[in-house]
Amino acid sequence: MSSRSRWRRLRKILSGLFLLAVAVLLVVYAQKIDWPEVWKVMRDGDPYRLLAAAGLVVVSYLIYGGYELLARQWCHHRLAAGRVMLIAFVCYAFNLTLSTWVGGIGMRYRLYSRPGLRGATIAHIFTMSIATNWLGYILLGGALFTSGLLRLPAHWYIGPGTLRLFGVILLAIVALYLWACARAKKRHIRIRGNTFSLPSWRFALAQLALSSVNWMAMAATVWLLMGSNIDYVLVLGILLVSSIAGVIVHIPAGIGVTEAVFVALLAGEPVSRNAIIAALLVWRVLYFFIPLLLATFAWLGLESQAKRLQASSPGSGEEKPSSAAVAKNAQQHQEQVDKVQIQG
Repeated sequence: MSSRSRWRRLRKILSGLFLLAVAVLLVVYAQKIDWPEVWKVMRDGDPYRLLAAAGLVVVSYLIYGGYELLARQWCHHRLAAGRVMLIAFVCYAFNLTLSTWVGGIGMRYRLYSRPGLRGATIAHIFTMSIATNWLGYILLGGALFTSGLLRLPAHWYIGPGTLRLFGVILLAIVALYLWACARAKKRHIRIRGNTFSLPSWRFALAQLALSSVNWMAMAATVWLLMGSNIDYVLVLGILLVSSIAGVIVHIPAGIGVTEAVFVALLAGEPVSRNAIIAALLVWRVLYFFIPLLLATFAWLGLESQAKRLQASSPGSGEEKPSSAAVAKNAQQHQEQVDKVQIQG
């Protein structure tokens, strides 16, 4: 058996193992959800709010796809916009549940490399997508933490002054990034053999706008599920705090962390602990579980099309034909010219 055949067989085995791992993850994740409570909330709640929350989930995923379209413009690759959006959906759903290493990096490399994109280009796409996502977080977090609108409990580890200082630092980071995109003379940074270029200040503003709207849509989903008795700005601030807490604790999907932060910070609000937990359970089903299930089928569809995409023209991606192919085409062209000259 040739090395190429062995590699193909190994890839099939690894793909099968990954699919099995995803299936196990879905089962484990489903077991962690209190389904009777979810059905109770969905049955007794306002159907229009539930429908609006589901619509905001779709909006949020579409906006995240906009991150990848920005990266497509920045990297100048030629994959179709629809395929880029589908890859973004799959990567985002897996990233939320399986961590950045699997969903953000591994899945992106797999799905972008099949149509022919190089590793350096995929690294640029990942970097731009991650930067866009956290730029909106930094802007919103800086504004909320500095304004003092987010009230932390007295027993928390940081006080209002420390939180406000942290907000000022976040806003300074945003200002520095915008200044660098607009005025920096050195616009290229080389990291581990890859050269990254600063975008224009207009591009940076588009990053901030897209990401900020995405975070606000995510918070609006939680706010709708909890009812209108809680201030939306407070829900947004708590979501930002819980998101960074989930990154620090490094638990997949932030299970338990998000709930603990919301319960602690909403202790003085007119909403019960059970209502908070129930709303977050429905939010997890809408924002994590259902997209992950759909993304699994989308991933299988993309994998099934891999051979057809690899056999398509080079214009479907960004890779140029090999030097051997170029030489062969040149030889054929010269033979045709010689033939025409002889006939003349």
